[in-house]
Amino acid sequence: MNLQRQSFLGAHSDTVLARSRAALIGLGGGGSHIAQQLAHIGLGHFLVIDPDFIEDTNLNRLVGGTQEDVRLGTAKVDIAERVIKSVNPVAEVVKRLASWAEVTAELRDVDVIFSCVDSIGCRSELESFARRFLIPLIDIGMDVHESNGEFSISGQAMLSMPTKPCMRCMGLVTDNGLTKEAAQYGAAGGKPQVVWPNGTLASVAVGFFMKLMTPWETQKTTPLLLEYDGDLQTVMPSNKLAYLPAHCKHFDSAHGLGDPFWTANVLVTVE
Repeated sequence: MNLQRQSFLGAHSDTVLARSRAALIGLGGGGSHIAQQLAHIGLGHFLVIDPDFIEDTNLNRLVGGTQEDVRLGTAKVDIAERVIKSVNPVAEVVKRLASWAEVTAELRDVDVIFSCVDSIGCRSELESFARRFLIPLIDIGMDVHESNGEFSISGQAMLSMPTKPCMRCMGLVTDNGLTKEAAQYGAAGGKPQVVWPNGTLASVAVGFFMKLMTPWETQKTTPLLLEYDGDLQTVMPSNKLAYLPAHCKHFDSAHGLGDPFWTANVLVTVE
């Protein structure tokens, strides 16, 4: 790939990106967008994880999915690999047709985890795993709300970093929310989803990743929580940020942060 037009990201950014490893958990509307964008910016190593196969109801938002895939019942991880390889044939794509909890040993070796899952419980468990192994987690989510026959779209993208505020600190995971979700398990169908909010939030997520991995801009502090208003078509830093603690209070002990037997994989040294 010729990445000359993104050389402003840093003199060695192409090397950093080519050697970086990212895990994508969930390859539906949000995850499929992220896979495509990471391929375009030159990410070298992908771990794509999803236990599901494409269905006709996915075609309104799953990047790369086709009617032929629906007919064949193609796995979402296979569609993601096809999209990635069509952009960057030399990228390494490791596919896991499984839940993320079944491949935790491989997840420990990535630099960043993208969380594109549907449930609050899964988000909470995935963040706990990421905190345990000091891996940055980038999470996106959207929802459609109905009131008096009118619909509104909202969503958020957040960056969960070791010692920094977590999803509980930000109010994205609550005991009440987990209880309600558990009570409704299996009772509701798929959540409403459309392609453009997923694309917007996926782009924000990739922006988080680029700020982490490349030195293109270092003067401004990256907000850890950005909120999307689909009615106004805006993405703004959350008002919650002003009230968040400087350090996370939920992952602040030896039992909740870090693994003494884990060795970091240093990808590249630039002198």
